[in-house]
Amino acid sequence: MKILISAFEPFGEENVNASLEALRRLLAPQGCELIKIVLPTVFGEASELLLDALRREQPDAVIALGQAGGRKALTPERAAINCMDARIPDNAGRQPADEAILPGAPAAYFSTLPLKAMLEAAQRAGAEAAVSNSAGTFVCNEVMYRLLHAVSAEELPVRAGFVHVPCLPEQMPEASMPLEKIVAGLEAMLDEIEKRC
Repeated sequence: MKILISAFEPFGEENVNASLEALRRLLAPQGCELIKIVLPTVFGEASELLLDALRREQPDAVIALGQAGGRKALTPERAAINCMDARIPDNAGRQPADEAILPGAPAAYFSTLPLKAMLEAAQRAGAEAAVSNSAGTFVCNEVMYRLLHAVSAEELPVRAGFVHVPCLPEQMPEASMPLEKIVAGLEAMLDEIEKRC
């Protein structure tokens, strides 16, 4: 089995991105190949890189990771919406406001990952976890939306979705998770995906 997993470079005024730090440490489930890719925090460019990897690698599952400031748990995202509305500029200085990701495309797409099973697996591994109903309207949401749109439109036999991770304690002490817990929770989620794909 092959799982494609992505994370983002730091953005805004940060020089660390918890999703990238976790990606670097993740180990593949037994009998599984883990393809890792780092995405720029740039509208359009990030999703194109992920879709190129999707078509090239032909994985069984795709998980995009991102950092969500203010959250204290690993949060698999339920849905992505067809909207870009950036509170801050991306790393290329782009700051779309109330723009459709793909004009005329569906308003939303739902994750095809086994969210509740992933949640329970992460909790068993000692990491706080909760399903989130909104991936926001920044680059994370755009990547999730375009990933799920491609899987649907191209009828790909791939399970796909997005997981937000909290900041690290050194970034945001009041709402964070230690890196070792993030990694343990994500590896438990990967194990669960491997069992179900």
